[in-house]
Amino acid sequence: MVADELIRVPGASGFPLAARLDRPAGAPRAYALFAHCFTCSKDSLAAFHVGRELAAQGIAVLRFDFTGLGYSGGDFAETNFSSNMADLTAAADFLREKFAAPRILIGHSLGGTAVLAAASRIPEASAVVTIGAPCQPGHVRRLLGVAGAEVQVRGEAEVLLAGRKFRIKRQLLDDLEGHDPRESISGLRKAILVFHSPVDSTVDIANATEIFGAARHPKSFVSLDGADHLLTRKADSAFVAAVLSSWASRYVIDESPMRSRHGEILHE
Repeated sequence: MVADELIRVPGASGFPLAARLDRPAGAPRAYALFAHCFTCSKDSLAAFHVGRELAAQGIAVLRFDFTGLGYSGGDFAETNFSSNMADLTAAADFLREKFAAPRILIGHSLGGTAVLAAASRIPEASAVVTIGAPCQPGHVRRLLGVAGAEVQVRGEAEVLLAGRKFRIKRQLLDDLEGHDPRESISGLRKAILVFHSPVDSTVDIANATEIFGAARHPKSFVSLDGADHLLTRKADSAFVAAVLSSWASRYVIDESPMRSRHGEILHE
């Protein structure tokens, strides 16, 4: 039976981060870290379903709210892509200290861009997974539409995103434009798995092509045919989790035969 544990993680900016740890019934095969989409939370449908499905398959997943979002402390208006990367590193540090370092990094939408950029800071992670991720963090400017121009001129503005209002400052846009993950992607010595829907209307599938092209082998691409950007159908999240778990076993699970202290093989 999967356990869902509420946890407080020290954030990089000094504010506590609200987190959930999805744990399998037995000892975890590995630990994973999940980064949610822009202005979403750890409890988004994709984060919830993928976390629970992976835990059911033996992989513990820590999903957390970035600073200023969900139930985490801090002011969202003061955060940016750099602070997201720092929060990811802080969450990995927490796992390393309290449980085990994450071997798998998973990011949805802008969270996927963030894990690609932050992966080099987490040496134990050997597998990186993106779901509907933009190649460039500056993609967020397009989501803001005309409000982005208002932020640029006035320095800040209230923006309506997914039915909720957020205060956005120009520093966020400036910081986003200052990052180009393509160089860090090409320099990663980690396995990469790219999930993307060809009918994603929020982040065009051309972004998956860019990420895949910039990455070195071993790399894999899986089409989420018919899925929407937020993976609102549980079946799509379950599919992601099933494929991810099978793929990750090649890179993060110790498959060597167990031996007794006398050296004989106990099982294959």
